[in-house]
Amino acid sequence: MSEPKRLHPIVIVLTIGKRIKDLIFSFIALFFIWNKGDGGKLLLFGASAIAIIGIILVSILSWLRYTYRLEENELRIEYGIFVRKKRYIPLERIQSLDISEGLLQRLCGMVKVQIETAGGSGNDEAEAVLSAISKEEARYIQEYVASAKNPSIQNDESVHEDPNHIVYKITPSQLLLLSLTSGGVGVVISAVLAFLSQLDDFIPYEKIFRGIEQWAVSNLIFIAVLIFAGLIMAWILALFGTMLKYANFHVTKTEHDLVISQGLLEKRQITIPLTRIQAIRINENIVRQWLGYGSVSVESAGGSASNKEGSKVLLLPLVKLEDIEKTLGPYLTEYQFTSSFTAVPKRAMNRYIFRSWFIVVPLVVVLIVFLKVWGLLSLIILALVTFWGVLKYKDAGWSLEEQQLSLRYRSMVRTTVLMRKNKIQSLEMKQSYFQIRKDLATLEAFVKVGFGGAGGRVVDMDLIDVKKVYTWFSRESEKRD
Repeated sequence: MSEPKRLHPIVIVLTIGKRIKDLIFSFIALFFIWNKGDGGKLLLFGASAIAIIGIILVSILSWLRYTYRLEENELRIEYGIFVRKKRYIPLERIQSLDISEGLLQRLCGMVKVQIETAGGSGNDEAEAVLSAISKEEARYIQEYVASAKNPSIQNDESVHEDPNHIVYKITPSQLLLLSLTSGGVGVVISAVLAFLSQLDDFIPYEKIFRGIEQWAVSNLIFIAVLIFAGLIMAWILALFGTMLKYANFHVTKTEHDLVISQGLLEKRQITIPLTRIQAIRINENIVRQWLGYGSVSVESAGGSASNKEGSKVLLLPLVKLEDIEKTLGPYLTEYQFTSSFTAVPKRAMNRYIFRSWFIVVPLVVVLIVFLKVWGLLSLIILALVTFWGVLKYKDAGWSLEEQQLSLRYRSMVRTTVLMRKNKIQSLEMKQSYFQIRKDLATLEAFVKVGFGGAGGRVVDMDLIDVKKVYTWFSRESEKRD
């Protein structure tokens, strides 16, 4: 591949679609501004036609001017219509090649390859993206990069001698349970509200709501049923969306990497180098925790601002907690998945409850004062947040192995973070005035991922325990050893 190659022409269609999507609200604005009389309609048609023709011409020129090749252990990309730009990426810096197939790529037998490097490119984009190349070329690039990073692997035979092991494969029952217990409903509702908020300038919401205000007062039951039906519809959409996203999900272990494949309509493949794994995160929402299930993610040193999935990758979307050790233990041998956690002290429970009351109690007082008897119903909310505060207290804890720190805490979900000592970038101990009075402290540990930092945080640990962890991590303990 030393000769420059172009991407498949389907990239032109993809680029046109993306640019029109970016300008869709501008087109809507033009419609409302100029769609008045014959002159306005003519201006609207002319402006839209010019914009679309310009987008098509720029997309074609961008495709013609974009070339890539492999030469001298580098991936060399040249692009730019008026200003010619060159990007040379040493193959040894490439951390992962993420392969996906959108609908148009699948129709043409193409794939999209997203290239992530150590540290990223310093902006919001991945280091390089090949939007449409053949599967054979993608496979060749994978093997070429693997041989460049591991000189001992010089031929195809040696590559194929190392068999791939299936680490995990989602079952139909797991896929259904994953969909039923996901939080996708909130995502769907948020997306609809975000779309409607973009139309504030074009839809006269005040006039609409003023006109139906009187009707709404006399049709509260119908409105309640309508809202309930909308929530059910959002739940169904989220259910099918999750099933399509995680269909055929499986994890394969190669010699140096974990390879994740998933998706039905849009197929994706993510490669995680084992040496780049910085921490392991186990998440359990309240329903999955009750059922004994959770999800496992890895935090990797790859990724970028626009591709945070490259640094925080879902490894096991749904697995029984008792099976995590059996599933991942043989492949991630450095990590201890079964730990005995030390809970935060009992004197910290009042602080967990007080933090949950901080906003709710003033609200409850206001409701009781102004709504009298009906305001007493807000005490139910107070009871729920109190229960949540107690739950956060019970879930908080820490564990210290010989070379591993494990932190457990709860926000909306219960999270357990497993971090190797040599992967921890920094450890922080914080104390507020009220914590000092009770000999408590907050412990935060950070690991380095591709974009930003990650790690864990446990609030109101016993000060002696925090100092114990700090001593374990500090270099002074290594000198004594």
